[in-house]
Amino acid sequence: HFRLPLADVQWLVICYVLVYGSLMLVAGKLGDLFGHRLVFQAGLAISAIGCAACAAAPDWPLFLWARAVQGVGTALALACTPALATSLFPESERTKALAGFASAMALAAVAGPFLGGALVELWGWPAVYWARVPIALVTLALSLLLPSPKTEPRPFDARGALLLAATMSSLLLSLVFSQRREIPGLWSLVLFAVSLGLLLAYVRRANRVPEPIIRPSLFADPRFTVPNVLNALASLAGFAILLLTPYYLVNVLKLTALGAGIVLAMAFAGSLTGAPLSAFLVKRIGQRPTVFAGVAFVGLGLLPLAFTGVTTPVLVVAALLVLEGVGQGLLLVAYTDIVTDT
Repeated sequence: HFRLPLADVQWLVICYVLVYGSLMLVAGKLGDLFGHRLVFQAGLAISAIGCAACAAAPDWPLFLWARAVQGVGTALALACTPALATSLFPESERTKALAGFASAMALAAVAGPFLGGALVELWGWPAVYWARVPIALVTLALSLLLPSPKTEPRPFDARGALLLAATMSSLLLSLVFSQRREIPGLWSLVLFAVSLGLLLAYVRRANRVPEPIIRPSLFADPRFTVPNVLNALASLAGFAILLLTPYYLVNVLKLTALGAGIVLAMAFAGSLTGAPLSAFLVKRIGQRPTVFAGVAFVGLGLLPLAFTGVTTPVLVVAALLVLEGVGQGLLLVAYTDIVTDT
């Protein structure tokens, strides 16, 4: 639509993820301080505005700004959803609550690529964003049924929040710039150095204030750090499916938008199976073995995908996507259970 090369089109994903990835920790802290339901509702309202702006954007720069707004809404909503899910159930039912939450996300993710492909075929790409506006607004109305927990007045470390968001955004931008041939490598190194400086400044501040966004001492505990590192690496690897697979399915395997949506949905169908299986395995073999099983399944699905090409049968691609999805479902529930427990 905007007549852009593929390298520029990737900013559609990068811009969105850069914003919500930078704000997730801050948004989660806002939920702790001011109520997860309130922050969740603010995220839904901002998401509706961002999606409408994406659909109506007349040019590429305004479209990217709208995607950034959408990223703000996603950070606010997504950071609070696990806490909302677990707050409705007793501690003994936490794993089941997390499995239900993960299954709901996977079910939505299964429907999303299929419906997105159909919308693109019928009415073009803006329909994908227009359709999300009423979904966000209906969810916002239904959120009024959630209990509104009483919160204790505690200070919000605004300076620490800015430092942490700046740390994350400069780090992510340095990684993005390192992959862009048209951007000098020095820029990536400078941004990486800036992110390290900002991180040190945040750690110093977090150790001085009574209510930091996240306490650095948590990462001294391997029981907390190792699962976070594994989840980050598995998510990093798995994100290649969203970033690259649609182009492979359409441009290499020559599938229609609807067909590509159906095949892409297989990864999330796997997650729909992996989430309840994770709740079962956590009870039987424990949290950490289930996390490692999830990481192993992600690798077993992704590694063969790296060697697919124009002659690869679509069914083989779909099977590998299912395998990767099962791993992500196993990982998400067990990992969230570990972090919540810690």
